[in-house]
Amino acid sequence: MKIVFMGTPEFSVETLEKLIEAGHEILAVVTQPDKPKGRGKAVQYPAVKEAALKHGILVYQPIKVREPEFVAILKDLNPDVIVVIAFGQILTKEILDIPKYGCINVHASLLPKYRGAAPIQWVVIDGEKETGVTTQRMDVGIDTGDMIMKTVVPIAEEETGGSLHDKLMVAGAKLCVETLKKLEDNTAVFEKQDDSLSNYVKILNKSIGNIDWTMSAIEIERLIRGLNPWPSAYSKLNHKTIKIWKAKVIDDNSKYEAGTISAIGKDFLHIQTGKGLLSILELQLEGKKRMLIEDFLRGVKLEIGTKLGE
Repeated sequence: MKIVFMGTPEFSVETLEKLIEAGHEILAVVTQPDKPKGRGKAVQYPAVKEAALKHGILVYQPIKVREPEFVAILKDLNPDVIVVIAFGQILTKEILDIPKYGCINVHASLLPKYRGAAPIQWVVIDGEKETGVTTQRMDVGIDTGDMIMKTVVPIAEEETGGSLHDKLMVAGAKLCVETLKKLEDNTAVFEKQDDSLSNYVKILNKSIGNIDWTMSAIEIERLIRGLNPWPSAYSKLNHKTIKIWKAKVIDDNSKYEAGTISAIGKDFLHIQTGKGLLSILELQLEGKKRMLIEDFLRGVKLEIGTKLGE
């Protein structure tokens, strides 16, 4: 098939690579504009652009794909299909109608549940037992198009947003190749979504990681895993930001208020939550590297009764 590929972050790269391996002709890659990053504000290419250039593929980076000048470029390319995965811009009906087989989106959840921009992290935060990838023929709504294929991915007990990202990235690439084969063979079955079963997840930002210690230990532990590696769960300890990377739930309570250190040992630190204790296993104090709790406690003197978040 002749494909225009639209994607931006690392999550999209695996699918692009698998489409190339499968023998499809990538007419062009469309991705977001380059952005300055880091303290030096050096310009950084989107991950998909780097992959495309490695393969000698033409790259477009329109600020807005809906602009008439760029729509004309897409029409001239005349693709059989446009594959969209974590692109970051909304496509108009004019664009959706260009390809013979439509625009196919690879979405990192089992639609219709978890529509929106951050399904990978939210399924961990919400305590789901499984998730997956859905391919859909796009329409003018956000993740509302007819479903074509699904693959289920179990969520492990200690799953993080990062580890699940990698699993779904691989599963999505494989599913996309299979979906295009069904489209080409005219064996694809399109299933309308039940909107009553849908929900749109919130976009992630750093403020979501600010731990509310009145939540239960179970909820906080899932938040920590879901936001690992970005944007991370954090609190304040003696007026310094402390990121918490790993913790476990202890089904017990102490006499202290939520957010208070209730027990300290050579290799453990327990914090009272709204329900249950949270035992911190890995953390990172502002300006320091990430470390195991026993290493952290060797260099920092803490007292029982100290409250986090203040």
